Amino acid sequence: MTDVFRGPEAETEAEEFPLPPPGCVGPPVEYRRMRAECPVAQVRLPFDATGWFVTRYDDVRDLLADRRLVRPPVDGWPGRPEGADADGEPLLVTMMELDGPDHLALRAAVSEAFSPREIRRRRPAIRRQAESILDEFAGGGRAGDLVTGFAEPFPLLVVCELAGLPYAERHDFLAPADAALGALIAQDERARVAAWLHEYMLEILERKRREPGDDVLSDLVRRRDAGELSTRSVVAFGLSMLVAGYRTTTMFLANAVHQLLSRPAEFARLRDDRTLLPRAVEELLRFLPVMNGPVILLATEDIQVRGRHIRAGEAVIPVIASANLDETVFERADELDLGRTDNPHVAFGRGVHNCFGAHLARAELEVGLEALLDRFPGLRLSDRELPRWDDDSPAKSPLSLPVEW
Repeated sequence: MTDVFRGPEAETEAEEFPLPPPGCVGPPVEYRRMRAECPVAQVRLPFDATGWFVTRYDDVRDLLADRRLVRPPVDGWPGRPEGADADGEPLLVTMMELDGPDHLALRAAVSEAFSPREIRRRRPAIRRQAESILDEFAGGGRAGDLVTGFAEPFPLLVVCELAGLPYAERHDFLAPADAALGALIAQDERARVAAWLHEYMLEILERKRREPGDDVLSDLVRRRDAGELSTRSVVAFGLSMLVAGYRTTTMFLANAVHQLLSRPAEFARLRDDRTLLPRAVEELLRFLPVMNGPVILLATEDIQVRGRHIRAGEAVIPVIASANLDETVFERADELDLGRTDNPHVAFGRGVHNCFGAHLARAELEVGLEALLDRFPGLRLSDRELPRWDDDSPAKSPLSLPVEW
């Protein structure tokens, strides 16, 4: 597998990495041009590597399910793993990078906990969690930052209670978890972050072995001790929850509220007609280009995509954010239509590594928005302070969202 981890050698002049305009979620203006003129293009990534940007819906959909493409460990590309164990294996492996029998066994083990039926059963508890966070947020007066006050703590609390992670220790693990999520951008500390998170997760598993609870990690530890799962698999699940299980929902929730408050008529429409919520959530998932391209896959063999020769070891980036705005698939693709009915977006990926938490994420977004609409029917963007954005990151959501009510 050594060749799989080498960097690509550009055959043509690579384009700059597309970023959204400053002060917004985007999308990058280049996506429309790239879909029309160069749907498979080499792009300079925000670190020392290039990759093939693929921007049309049909191609993105096919590549996400292509078994010839594998996802590298967060701490394993570009170059060899810096945070490796004694056997040279990367330490920061989530369910997205886990493959083969380990991946299949783990998906089967967690399938019931994340199934539509189980998530429906948990919705009242998710609503109570949302209300508990909003109680604290509303206690601060008539204004506040919706990111730190709700969009961040609510999905984290939901994930921690379901998975069995210690919410009380969030101030210890949030910074390294966020650093890991951005490790392909900021590589200088990725070895330290990977080692810390791996050791922390092993410590959590040991706690679950000694004092099991009614949560997913406790169940997985029991299965591991019975020989059904490997420690590596259970650690991968825990790291998935820590690194991405809550943060992507946080970003979508913050952006969804920002988009709705930027369109007061749409906010009022959703507030007054809750039957729109399921379709509105799907449309927000399609419309919001939060990740803007960080799904990085590596070709395990030479492949052809629209006449471009992609060699084994080169990076392929199926740009979900661009696919979901493809005007050949979605009518009025660049418009937010909360009532859209034909909406085959690929926000949760596709294939064997499609997001196993998609039903949970949908429930969090729907319940979170509903609780927010109920508690603050007059919610509005602050007149005194603008949202703050990280304009250098491809993964875009407001760092702060000042609101009043």
